[in-house]
Amino acid sequence: MADFDLRRVDLPTGVSLDVAVEGDPANPPVILLHGFPESHRTWRYLIPELARDHFVLAPDQRGYARSSKPEGKAKYAPHEILADLIALADHFDIGKFTLFGHDWGGAIAWMAAILRPDRVARLVILNAPHPTLFQRSVIEDPAQRAASQYMRALRDPGFEKNFTVKGAEKFLDVTFANHVEGGIDPRERAFYLDQWSQPGALTAMLNWYRASNIEVPPVDAKIDKPTFPIPDLPPVAMPTLVIWGMKDPALLPCQLDGLADHVRDLTIVRVPDAGHFIPWEKPDAVIAALRPWLAAQTHLASG
Repeated sequence: MADFDLRRVDLPTGVSLDVAVEGDPANPPVILLHGFPESHRTWRYLIPELARDHFVLAPDQRGYARSSKPEGKAKYAPHEILADLIALADHFDIGKFTLFGHDWGGAIAWMAAILRPDRVARLVILNAPHPTLFQRSVIEDPAQRAASQYMRALRDPGFEKNFTVKGAEKFLDVTFANHVEGGIDPRERAFYLDQWSQPGALTAMLNWYRASNIEVPPVDAKIDKPTFPIPDLPPVAMPTLVIWGMKDPALLPCQLDGLADHVRDLTIVRVPDAGHFIPWEKPDAVIAALRPWLAAQTHLASG
């Protein structure tokens, strides 16, 4: 498992991010967005692989590890984090890029693909639902609604107060380790505990949930639509690869149903023995899905 030298990047959005920067800047750029409760290390197996022929940026997003942690949940609204992404690309003089996203990083990646198609050339999603499908599923699909109840718990203002007393190790065991296929390597566990122990880190990470407008009703609530209209989002225009660990206990395979209606050029690869944290649970499967797709896209672009 590689260690990466992190570069501190000050952005005009008012935050400073630690960024793993690997590969030759002359090569095609890729940006990798991690989710909760991780960091650039989500991509620890993919970064060296991609850096062989790409210029790779993998930031610790705002609120995580030693990147800036602005106060208040409003600072973690999706449009704020999308602005960080575009500012990061601008900092490195990158126009269009291939964008990877997992979990909450995937939510931002979907948003970027929909709202900034002028910047996103290709999209790679790993276990992160399209926003329209996810909102509908937590209303209409009983199993997905039940699986998403953790979001209600993490949004509770008292959540981190309880876990501050119990410690970061308890937080790791309850919210993270129990959902990882194959467990967590002790060395990685030390990375997470260090990152989560940074001042303000736990509240900042949880603010990603609190700032989102995704509505998750209680399991037994009588509701047939969210209390706000689901926006009519334009279809994703660029080539999109979705790699899905089918044993994900939080984001069920129903998230793939109807996805082709929202993505014009869609490839789905299902990995039956992978869970939610597929970028490092099953990196070989991810690379096996990714390499031929990237090669085909490069061929089409050059042709």
